[in-house]
Amino acid sequence: MLDRFAREVAKYPDSDAGRQSAVMACLSIVQQVYGWVSDENEAAVAAYLGMPQIAAREVTTFYNMYNQQPVGRFKLNVCTNLPCQLRDGYKALHHLEAKLGIKMGETTADGMFTLQQSECLGACADSPVMLVNDRTMCSFMSNEKLDQLVDGLRAAEPQGEKR
Repeated sequence: MLDRFAREVAKYPDSDAGRQSAVMACLSIVQQVYGWVSDENEAAVAAYLGMPQIAAREVTTFYNMYNQQPVGRFKLNVCTNLPCQLRDGYKALHHLEAKLGIKMGETTADGMFTLQQSECLGACADSPVMLVNDRTMCSFMSNEKLDQLVDGLRAAEPQGEKR
C-alpha cells in the first residue's frame, strides 16, 4: 500500500502542499484495500502525507465516496436530488428498501448490500440514477431494472466471499 501511496505522491510537486494533494488518492487506496476508511487508517494517511489528521478527516467526511464505517459488498447509492426526485428517485430508493429489507443507511444482515442516498450524480436526464460501489453508474432504474440489478449481484457473488 505504501508503494501505491508513493506513486500517487510522485504525481504532485515535491513540497509539503504537493504531498498533501495526494490525500484523496491515498484515502481511495485505503478504501479499496479495506472497504472503508477507519480513524486509524485516516490517521496513518495523514501522518504519511505530513498533514494534521483533521485535514484528512475533512476530506473523508466531505465526500460520500469515502465509507467511514464498514459497508456491504455492494454499496448502492441512489440519487435523491430534486431532478431525480421528480423522476422517481425516492420511488427507486423505497423499492430497494423493500426488496433488501433495510432502510437507507443500513446494511443487509448478510453484509452484501448497503443502501445510501446520494447527492447529484450528474445524470439528471437519465434519472432515476444510482451508483454501485462508487464506480458503476446505472440509469433509468425502474423497479424491474432495480430487481434485475440486485438479483444479478446476488447471483454473481461467490458464496462466502466477503470484502
